[in-house]
Amino acid sequence: MRQLFPGHGASRGNALGRARVRQPHALEVAEERIAVADVPGEIARLHEAIGMVRAELRELRARLHGALAGEVGEFLDLHALLLDDPELLQGLDGLIANELYGADYALRVQRNRLAAVFEGMDDPYFRSRVEDIDHVIGRIHAALHRHDAQVSGVAGEILVSDNLAPSEVARLHARGVLGIVTAGGSLLSHSAILARSLHVPLVVSAPQALAQVNDGDVLMIDGATGLVIVDPDAEDLHAFRERVREGKRERRQLHRLRREPSRTLDGVDIRLYANAESRGDVAEAHALGAAGVGLYRTEFLFLQRDGLPSEEEQFVAYRDVVLGMTGRTVTIRTLDIGADKADGSGLALPSEPNPALGVRGVRLALRRRDVFTTQLRAILRASGYGPLRILLPMVARREELLAARRLVREVGARLRREGHAVAENIPLGAMIEVPAAALALPALIDLVDFISIGTNDLVQYLLAADRGNDALHALHSPLHPAVIQLLHQVLSTARAHGRPAAVCGEMAGDAPFTPLLLALGLEEFSMHPGTLLEVRRAVRAHDLAALRRSAPALLRARDQAGIERWLATAGAGDNARMNA
Repeated sequence: MRQLFPGHGASRGNALGRARVRQPHALEVAEERIAVADVPGEIARLHEAIGMVRAELRELRARLHGALAGEVGEFLDLHALLLDDPELLQGLDGLIANELYGADYALRVQRNRLAAVFEGMDDPYFRSRVEDIDHVIGRIHAALHRHDAQVSGVAGEILVSDNLAPSEVARLHARGVLGIVTAGGSLLSHSAILARSLHVPLVVSAPQALAQVNDGDVLMIDGATGLVIVDPDAEDLHAFRERVREGKRERRQLHRLRREPSRTLDGVDIRLYANAESRGDVAEAHALGAAGVGLYRTEFLFLQRDGLPSEEEQFVAYRDVVLGMTGRTVTIRTLDIGADKADGSGLALPSEPNPALGVRGVRLALRRRDVFTTQLRAILRASGYGPLRILLPMVARREELLAARRLVREVGARLRREGHAVAENIPLGAMIEVPAAALALPALIDLVDFISIGTNDLVQYLLAADRGNDALHALHSPLHPAVIQLLHQVLSTARAHGRPAAVCGEMAGDAPFTPLLLALGLEEFSMHPGTLLEVRRAVRAHDLAALRRSAPALLRARDQAGIERWLATAGAGDNARMNA
């Protein structure tokens, strides 16, 4: 019988297949007692399962490359750290040895204990860590019963689940899943961002689907509209085939744009850069005709290890990125790591009450000048191999820029005395992701050579809405009038002072937002390579002068609905020109 369930489209694309339903990780197991004589064997069985999970995480970590290594790696590292947490391990052993619980029930009891501690905390970030506990406990429970096969055999199926960690999205993609539906989740969660990068259709916030879909049901999902249909009828199937044909036609059209310029209808060239963190990303960006690398994340060098990377290791990585872009500019962001990321380097403070607002980015760099100096030495040495810019994250104060600029000068002078080839006048830029930096930009602009707007964090901080909280997905929107006004203010300030300005957050890679950003004055976009051709097509479909003339109407919008109406008008012109 045909049923229709609403959700939110988080990753575009269509999928038609059999449902694989995975219920939440919560362990609904009955209390089970064992004999005293069975305690050693039960503890050994549990430790064997934990060892299996450790091995699985190591194996998956080793297989990750490119964007996956950064997006997924930190979560795998966090889960690996949880597996080694004495609180978890000793508690489980104690429940088996002292309470004579079976391993399954001990997992349930210990999960509930830890969850109660986290859920009782005031900080929303730590409350959200319950999800990671559930993922780890669920993995151990699956290993106890060899149930991992129920997720591994998903080729040709659509997974319906409560929620998914980014690591699971990567694993499911590698094993051929057609699409994913989750009861929870957010459009701006790391899992959703990763699904879009992998082009896996994803529908989030569809609790009815999890409650009512059964294993083996035929499902049709639309990752754009968020629609989930059970047992589609003939009309649904016809519409699905049309969407699939249209998708193939669109991919062919996009492929033809690889060698075309990113030029508006009225002849203005717009620079499209790529976000990257690996050689694979750089190679893809180069092949797609990116103007350069607008954001090279250096965190992966620190997150994939115990201890700190050496100067030589960093230098080789940065040099290879510069060489890979064959003369196109590479923007290297200095280390942006804090307690909100799994960190084996020992840099992040372990007990920050609110990591998102803590010692991270340039704050951490200036606190640990030894680490910052080593990274700057590696970056400046790489500058001898091609054009390079340095980008500082989480800037909020003038003093931070002064200190960083002074250190760059000192390190550069020292390297030249040592005989290294270091470029002259390496541009130094600031990430504008803290509202204070955006508002105080006129007082900071003389200390930077360029700026890059990180819309993911800027929107989060400006609206006081956690982008990973699915209960706030309607509030966390770049189309809030305050966001539009602030973007316009930042871009206007940069233009008035002759400083290049880019947007490097998710907003830059979302083609429907392209006319809005062009209207606000943006001429440099930086995005995941997988979205570059879609944005290029959107750029080529618009008249920049006409968009700029319509900007006052956009800025007068008093609510999100008004901004969406403006976008609909701009998008209608875009579609008409593309279909002409």
